[in-house]
Amino acid sequence: MQKTILIAGPTASGKSALALELAEAHGGAVINADSMQVYRDLRIITARPTPAEEACAPHRLYGHVDAAENYSVGRWCSDVSGALAATQQENRTAIIVGGTGLYFRALTRGLAAVPPIPADIRDAVRGRLASEGVAALHAELATRDPAAAARLRPNDRARVTRALEVMLATGRSLLEWHQDNKPANIDVARTANVFLMPDRDELLRRIDTRFDAMMAAGALEEVRWLATRKLNPSLPAMKAHGVPWLIRHLSSEIPLAEAVEGSKRDTRQYTKRQATWFHNQLPEFEWIAPRAARAAIEKQLRALRA
Repeated sequence: MQKTILIAGPTASGKSALALELAEAHGGAVINADSMQVYRDLRIITARPTPAEEACAPHRLYGHVDAAENYSVGRWCSDVSGALAATQQENRTAIIVGGTGLYFRALTRGLAAVPPIPADIRDAVRGRLASEGVAALHAELATRDPAAAARLRPNDRARVTRALEVMLATGRSLLEWHQDNKPANIDVARTANVFLMPDRDELLRRIDTRFDAMMAAGALEEVRWLATRKLNPSLPAMKAHGVPWLIRHLSSEIPLAEAVEGSKRDTRQYTKRQATWFHNQLPEFEWIAPRAARAAIEKQLRALRA
């Protein structure tokens, strides 16, 4: 069995340092599970591992995506499958680290590709089912999505309704969405896993200190370069913590001090949401103070070998 360690936690909780420490101790490879650290344009502002840190152990899925791309959970699932296979081929411990809850949930539970159907579309289609009957819905489906309609019985109320809802909501066939479904990559019960949770005051101090360090390391110039690309502001990379505020400063809208404070405030608020999400969605992770995390992981690894 490939040894796998999962390290999650809020921004600035010390995840990357712990991952590197474990990688050096166990001959591991560090695999990124942070949705912003995938972007090559954002090394400093996302606190990606430095080149010196990356030289200490293999690092995968860091900075491999252009900021102009809208990287998705589904794409990460495909990419992490390759990263895990390469790590296993090298007989290394896989150390998956990051703060993006959706990545960890997809990794351990699989990804249902079909997005939720908006209530207005669902209600409209089901209202038509009641008033017009399933034959009318199947006829419309045959026009909009012939392939799906051909595979369904015209009187199959549930499946015809579902296929039409998906087509209307997403513009894609339900058949295409099913092809994108991703199974779980690993069984969380066979991993060592922790959610790093510093004392709240300590976490806030870390956030402020880290952002100041990023500014000193050239975050403003990094964002300045990103701004010259004139990318769509709705792209994920353009919404990374600090980027919108610093772009406002570079556009002469606000002073630098206000941009820095706004960036820190957004990050503080985000860490609250991260903790709540993991607590509700992935309760199987062991919550632990950063100083005790290494010992907790080693204990879990020994239990897995027993």
